[in-house]
Amino acid sequence: MECFETVKSHKKIWIIVLAAAILCFICCLCYFFVRKSDSDSLKEIQSIAYDTDKESTPSDSTDNYIETPVNFTELQKQNPDIYAWINIPGTVIDYPILRSDDDNSYYLEHTVDGKRSAYGSIYTEYYNDKEFGDFNTLIYGHNMKNGTMFGSLKKYRDRTFFEENQYISIYMPGRIMKYRIFAAYVYDDRHILLSFDFDEAEVRSSYLDMIFSTREMSANIDNSVKVTEDDKIITLSTCTSNDEERYLVQAVLEEDSELLNPPAAP
Repeated sequence: MECFETVKSHKKIWIIVLAAAILCFICCLCYFFVRKSDSDSLKEIQSIAYDTDKESTPSDSTDNYIETPVNFTELQKQNPDIYAWINIPGTVIDYPILRSDDDNSYYLEHTVDGKRSAYGSIYTEYYNDKEFGDFNTLIYGHNMKNGTMFGSLKKYRDRTFFEENQYISIYMPGRIMKYRIFAAYVYDDRHILLSFDFDEAEVRSSYLDMIFSTREMSANIDNSVKVTEDDKIITLSTCTSNDEERYLVQAVLEEDSELLNPPAAP
Protein backbone atom coordinates (compact mmCIF):
# COMPACT_ATOMS: atom_id res chain seq x y z
CA MET A 1 0.00 0.00 0.00
CA GLU A 2 2.80 2.37 0.94
CA CYS A 3 4.56 1.61 -2.37
CA PHE A 4 1.35 2.34 -4.28
CA GLU A 5 0.95 5.70 -2.55
CA THR A 6 4.59 6.59 -3.38
CA VAL A 7 4.06 5.81 -7.06
CA LYS A 8 0.85 7.82 -7.04
CA SER A 9 2.63 10.75 -5.40
CA HIS A 10 5.46 10.63 -7.96
CA LYS A 11 2.91 10.56 -10.76
CA LYS A 12 1.27 13.73 -9.44
CA ILE A 13 4.64 15.46 -9.28
CA TRP A 14 5.44 14.52 -12.87
CA ILE A 15 2.02 15.76 -13.99
CA ILE A 16 2.66 19.09 -12.25
CA VAL A 17 6.16 19.34 -13.76
CA LEU A 18 4.81 18.49 -17.22
CA ALA A 19 2.00 21.04 -16.90
CA ALA A 20 4.48 23.71 -15.78
CA ALA A 21 6.77 22.88 -18.70
CA ILE A 22 3.87 23.12 -21.18
CA LEU A 23 2.76 26.44 -19.67
CA CYS A 24 6.31 27.77 -19.86
CA PHE A 25 6.56 26.68 -23.49
CA ILE A 26 3.27 28.41 -24.34
CA CYS A 27 4.41 31.61 -22.60
CA CYS A 28 7.73 31.54 -24.47
CA LEU A 29 5.90 30.96 -27.73
CA CYS A 30 3.57 33.89 -27.08
CA TYR A 31 6.55 36.08 -26.13
CA PHE A 32 8.30 35.10 -29.34
CA PHE A 33 5.31 35.95 -31.53
CA VAL A 34 4.72 39.26 -29.75
CA ARG A 35 8.38 40.25 -30.20
CA LYS A 36 8.31 39.10 -33.84
CA SER A 37 5.19 41.18 -34.41
CA ASP A 38 6.90 44.23 -32.89
CA SER A 39 10.00 43.62 -35.00
CA ASP A 40 7.89 43.22 -38.15
CA SER A 41 6.14 46.53 -37.36
CA LEU A 42 9.52 48.28 -37.20
CA LYS A 43 10.55 46.81 -40.54
CA GLU A 44 7.23 47.81 -42.08
CA ILE A 45 7.51 51.43 -40.96
CA GLN A 46 11.09 51.58 -42.29
CA SER A 47 9.88 50.18 -45.60
CA ILE A 48 7.21 52.88 -45.78
CA ALA A 49 9.72 55.58 -44.87
CA TYR A 50 12.11 54.67 -47.66
CA ASP A 51 9.50 53.98 -50.31
CA THR A 52 10.84 56.15 -53.12
CA ASP A 53 8.15 55.02 -55.56
CA LYS A 54 5.62 57.31 -53.92
CA GLU A 55 5.63 61.07 -54.15
CA SER A 56 6.81 62.59 -50.85
CA THR A 57 7.11 66.29 -51.71
CA PRO A 58 4.16 68.37 -50.46
CA SER A 59 1.99 69.82 -53.22
CA ASP A 60 2.48 73.33 -51.82
CA SER A 61 6.29 73.06 -51.73
CA THR A 62 8.51 75.80 -53.12
CA ASP A 63 11.86 75.87 -54.87
CA ASN A 64 13.45 76.00 -51.41
CA TYR A 65 12.04 72.62 -50.42
CA ILE A 66 14.78 70.11 -49.51
CA GLU A 67 14.25 66.49 -50.52
CA THR A 68 14.94 64.01 -47.74
CA PRO A 69 15.32 60.22 -48.03
CA VAL A 70 12.28 59.79 -45.78
CA ASN A 71 8.74 59.73 -47.14
CA PHE A 72 6.90 61.76 -44.50
CA THR A 73 3.74 61.96 -46.59
CA GLU A 74 3.19 58.21 -46.26
CA LEU A 75 4.50 58.03 -42.69
CA GLN A 76 2.06 60.62 -41.43
CA LYS A 77 -0.78 58.70 -43.03
CA GLN A 78 0.22 55.87 -40.72
CA ASN A 79 0.45 58.13 -37.67
CA PRO A 80 0.28 61.96 -37.66
CA ASP A 81 2.35 61.98 -34.44
CA ILE A 82 5.43 61.14 -36.55
CA TYR A 83 7.19 64.45 -37.06
CA ALA A 84 10.88 63.54 -37.57
CA TRP A 85 13.22 60.63 -38.30
CA ILE A 86 16.54 59.73 -36.66
CA ASN A 87 19.38 57.79 -38.27
CA ILE A 88 22.73 56.92 -36.68
CA PRO A 89 25.22 55.16 -39.00
CA GLY A 90 26.99 52.27 -37.33
CA THR A 91 23.90 51.37 -35.29
CA VAL A 92 20.45 49.98 -36.06
CA ILE A 93 18.90 53.29 -35.03
CA ASP A 94 16.82 54.27 -38.04
CA TYR A 95 13.39 55.17 -36.68
CA PRO A 96 10.62 57.75 -36.68
CA ILE A 97 10.45 60.24 -33.83
CA LEU A 98 6.98 60.75 -32.38
CA ARG A 99 5.33 63.05 -29.88
CA SER A 100 1.96 62.86 -28.21
CA ASP A 101 0.54 66.27 -27.40
CA ASP A 102 -1.71 64.75 -24.73
CA ASP A 103 0.42 62.20 -22.88
CA ASN A 104 4.20 62.45 -22.56
CA SER A 105 4.53 58.78 -21.61
CA TYR A 106 2.25 57.35 -24.32
CA TYR A 107 5.05 56.28 -26.67
CA LEU A 108 7.03 54.85 -23.79
CA GLU A 109 4.73 51.82 -24.07
CA HIS A 110 3.16 52.12 -27.53
CA THR A 111 4.49 51.44 -31.01
CA VAL A 112 4.02 53.63 -34.06
CA ASP A 113 0.76 51.84 -34.88
CA GLY A 114 -0.62 52.38 -31.37
CA LYS A 115 -0.09 48.87 -30.04
CA ARG A 116 0.94 48.45 -26.42
CA SER A 117 4.47 47.04 -26.43
CA ALA A 118 7.69 46.83 -24.43
CA TYR A 119 9.43 48.21 -27.52
CA GLY A 120 7.62 51.52 -27.29
CA SER A 121 8.79 54.14 -29.78
CA ILE A 122 11.47 56.79 -30.14
CA TYR A 123 9.81 59.93 -28.84
CA THR A 124 10.11 63.41 -27.39
CA GLU A 125 7.94 65.21 -24.83
CA TYR A 126 5.91 68.37 -25.17
CA TYR A 127 8.44 70.20 -22.97
CA ASN A 128 10.43 70.51 -26.21
CA ASP A 129 9.17 72.13 -29.38
CA LYS A 130 8.95 70.03 -32.54
CA GLU A 131 11.37 72.20 -34.51
CA PHE A 132 14.51 71.23 -32.53
CA GLY A 133 14.83 74.89 -31.67
CA ASP A 134 15.46 74.39 -27.97
CA PHE A 135 18.93 74.43 -26.45
CA ASN A 136 18.53 70.77 -25.43
CA THR A 137 16.04 68.41 -27.08
CA LEU A 138 15.58 65.13 -25.19
CA ILE A 139 14.89 62.04 -27.30
CA TYR A 140 13.88 58.86 -25.48
CA GLY A 141 13.97 55.18 -26.40
CA HIS A 142 14.09 51.81 -24.66
CA ASN A 143 17.36 49.93 -24.17
CA MET A 144 16.15 46.69 -25.78
CA LYS A 145 18.31 43.61 -25.19
CA ASN A 146 18.13 42.66 -28.87
CA GLY A 147 19.75 45.99 -29.76
CA THR A 148 16.68 47.62 -31.30
CA MET A 149 15.28 51.03 -30.41
CA PHE A 150 18.05 52.70 -28.32
CA GLY A 151 19.61 49.36 -27.36
CA SER A 152 22.61 49.98 -29.61
CA LEU A 153 23.53 53.23 -27.83
CA LYS A 154 25.53 51.07 -25.43
CA LYS A 155 28.08 50.72 -28.25
CA TYR A 156 29.22 54.23 -27.39
CA ARG A 157 30.78 52.87 -24.21
CA ASP A 158 33.59 51.66 -26.45
CA ARG A 159 36.05 54.46 -27.14
CA THR A 160 36.93 53.28 -30.64
CA PHE A 161 33.28 53.06 -31.64
CA PHE A 162 32.64 56.48 -30.10
CA GLU A 163 35.43 58.04 -32.15
CA GLU A 164 34.44 56.35 -35.41
CA ASN A 165 30.67 56.94 -35.25
CA GLN A 166 30.09 60.53 -34.26
CA TYR A 167 27.29 61.68 -36.52
CA ILE A 168 23.52 61.67 -36.26
CA SER A 169 21.08 62.67 -38.98
CA ILE A 170 17.62 63.97 -38.20
CA TYR A 171 15.15 64.41 -41.02
CA MET A 172 11.97 66.46 -41.05
CA PRO A 173 9.70 67.28 -43.98
CA GLY A 174 11.85 69.47 -46.22
CA ARG A 175 14.68 69.65 -43.71
CA ILE A 176 17.92 67.77 -42.90
CA MET A 177 19.94 68.29 -39.72
CA LYS A 178 23.38 66.85 -38.95
CA TYR A 179 24.60 66.52 -35.38
CA ARG A 180 28.03 65.59 -34.06
CA ILE A 181 28.26 63.46 -30.93
CA PHE A 182 30.45 64.94 -28.21
CA ALA A 183 29.49 62.95 -25.09
CA ALA A 184 28.30 59.51 -24.01
CA TYR A 185 28.03 58.74 -20.31
CA VAL A 186 25.90 57.44 -17.45
CA TYR A 187 23.82 60.07 -15.66
CA ASP A 188 21.27 59.95 -12.85
CA ASP A 189 17.55 59.55 -13.50
CA ARG A 190 16.52 63.16 -12.97
CA HIS A 191 14.29 64.75 -15.60
CA ILE A 192 16.79 67.04 -17.31
CA LEU A 193 14.27 69.44 -18.82
CA LEU A 194 12.56 69.94 -15.47
CA SER A 195 15.82 70.17 -13.52
CA PHE A 196 17.59 72.91 -15.47
CA ASP A 197 16.27 76.29 -16.59
CA PHE A 198 17.83 76.34 -20.04
CA ASP A 199 16.24 79.73 -20.74
CA GLU A 200 19.15 81.15 -18.72
CA ALA A 201 22.46 81.42 -20.60
CA GLU A 202 24.37 80.93 -17.36
CA VAL A 203 22.56 77.65 -16.71
CA ARG A 204 23.27 76.42 -20.23
CA SER A 205 26.94 77.27 -19.84
CA SER A 206 27.31 75.55 -16.45
CA TYR A 207 25.44 72.51 -17.78
CA LEU A 208 27.94 72.15 -20.62
CA ASP A 209 30.83 72.63 -18.19
CA MET A 210 29.41 69.78 -16.12
CA ILE A 211 29.31 67.48 -19.16
CA PHE A 212 32.84 68.26 -20.31
CA SER A 213 34.21 67.83 -16.80
CA THR A 214 32.82 64.27 -16.55
CA ARG A 215 35.63 61.92 -15.55
CA GLU A 216 33.91 58.54 -15.04
CA MET A 217 35.83 55.61 -16.52
CA SER A 218 32.83 54.57 -18.63
CA ALA A 219 32.30 58.06 -20.04
CA ASN A 220 33.46 59.14 -23.48
CA ILE A 221 33.80 62.90 -23.97
CA ASP A 222 35.22 64.59 -27.07
CA ASN A 223 36.76 67.83 -25.89
CA SER A 224 37.74 68.77 -29.44
CA VAL A 225 34.08 69.49 -30.23
CA LYS A 226 33.26 73.05 -29.33
CA VAL A 227 29.80 73.50 -27.83
CA THR A 228 28.54 76.82 -26.46
CA GLU A 229 25.41 77.98 -24.69
CA ASP A 230 24.19 79.38 -28.01
CA ASP A 231 24.27 76.00 -29.77
CA LYS A 232 21.46 73.48 -30.17
CA ILE A 233 22.06 70.01 -28.78
CA ILE A 234 20.14 66.75 -28.64
CA THR A 235 20.28 64.23 -25.81
CA LEU A 236 19.44 60.60 -26.54
CA SER A 237 18.34 58.99 -23.29
CA THR A 238 17.87 55.31 -22.48
CA CYS A 239 17.70 53.19 -19.37
CA THR A 240 20.41 50.99 -17.87
CA SER A 241 20.26 47.95 -15.60
CA ASN A 242 20.09 50.43 -12.71
CA ASP A 243 16.67 52.11 -12.37
CA GLU A 244 18.34 55.20 -10.90
CA GLU A 245 20.58 55.77 -13.93
CA ARG A 246 20.23 56.74 -17.57
CA TYR A 247 22.70 56.38 -20.40
CA LEU A 248 22.99 59.59 -22.42
CA VAL A 249 24.47 60.26 -25.84
CA GLN A 250 24.67 63.96 -26.69
CA ALA A 251 25.33 65.72 -29.97
CA VAL A 252 25.53 69.29 -31.21
CA LEU A 253 23.91 70.66 -34.36
CA GLU A 254 26.53 71.31 -37.05
CA GLU A 255 24.44 71.54 -40.22
CA ASP A 256 20.84 72.57 -40.80
CA SER A 257 19.44 72.76 -44.32
CA GLU A 258 16.85 75.25 -43.10
CA LEU A 259 19.65 77.68 -42.21
CA LEU A 260 21.59 77.02 -45.40
CA ASN A 261 18.49 77.37 -47.57
CA PRO A 262 15.92 79.44 -45.66
CA PRO A 263 12.36 79.78 -46.97
CA ALA A 264 11.82 82.61 -49.41
CA ALA A 265 10.30 85.78 -47.97
CA PRO A 266 6.57 86.13 -48.67
